[in-house]
Amino acid sequence: MLHFLARRIRYSLLVLWGVVSLVFFLFNVLPGDPARLTLGQRSDLNSLANVRRDLNLDKPLFTRYLFYINDLLPIGLHNRDSATAQRYHYLVLFPVSTEKCIALKWPYLGRSYRTKREVNAVLTDALPGTAILALTAMSFATIAGILLGILAALKKGSWLDTSAITASVAGISLPSFVAALFIAYLFGYLLHSYTGLNMTGSLWEYDAFTGRHLAIRNLILPAFALGIRPLAIITQLTRSSMLDVLNQDYIRTACAKGLSKTKVVFRHALPNALNPVVTTVSGWLAELLAGSFFVEYIFGWKGVGKITVDALDKFDFPLVMGSVLLTAFIFIIVNLFTDLLYSWLDPRVRIH
Repeated sequence: MLHFLARRIRYSLLVLWGVVSLVFFLFNVLPGDPARLTLGQRSDLNSLANVRRDLNLDKPLFTRYLFYINDLLPIGLHNRDSATAQRYHYLVLFPVSTEKCIALKWPYLGRSYRTKREVNAVLTDALPGTAILALTAMSFATIAGILLGILAALKKGSWLDTSAITASVAGISLPSFVAALFIAYLFGYLLHSYTGLNMTGSLWEYDAFTGRHLAIRNLILPAFALGIRPLAIITQLTRSSMLDVLNQDYIRTACAKGLSKTKVVFRHALPNALNPVVTTVSGWLAELLAGSFFVEYIFGWKGVGKITVDALDKFDFPLVMGSVLLTAFIFIIVNLFTDLLYSWLDPRVRIH
């Protein structure tokens, strides 16, 4: 098990390094002067020179790449001065010289060109919104998908089974952003007087009289739009898995002993049918975190997706790079967890 874990961690680190390298070189060949984007178009030459020096733009591309890797590493080589300590908020592990030290820190993603805030702080503020949206969508998709899958398996060949299969195929084929546009227009605009739901809105709303308050109703439409595709997949997977389990000998034995249908389904069949569903749910959670980008933007939901799209529109490259790296990191962590879950459920996976 430890050898399997070490191999997966090594592979994950290589993938993460590849993503970091791709993101750096991609955004460093795009048109636009980061110094002018930071200071504005009417900045003077001296200020531009100072910013270019501060951002290492006066150095060769490969040197800037090494500085970027050093900023992202949790343990790196840094200057021992107050300005550097204030920027990185590091903890000195041991000095290298009078001017350099090896320090422990959080990965440093730079500062936003538009707001001048640290990218770490911007993403930290936005991540809870994305996490709440993704977890709500996944919870809805899991509960509804398992129940629909069980119902379709028990009513195999009936109109309920046919309807569930047809709806799941349509859900798989429908992109999340298309579903979001349709749902926002239908329930948030045309039927707003009946549903009371808004086309746009975030988890927190501000009122001139009552101040900041929680708006759970704004979560309903984006979570529903984001959860349609995993709902369809979980429904089909649960149905096929339940059909396989219901044909097993021990299920027939349980029925022959006089156990009620409810006990047979939920106590004996369902736990054994959920193994593939569990691994699918863990994999889809990472997919939802990434797929929420356009759903958040369409519904005006404050999260990583919305601020990333806004940052692209404003050429705020540090914020976009940080968002991409955060999303990639989440993908890698969830996939690592999924691999470990697979190996625990099926030990044969460890030998591959």
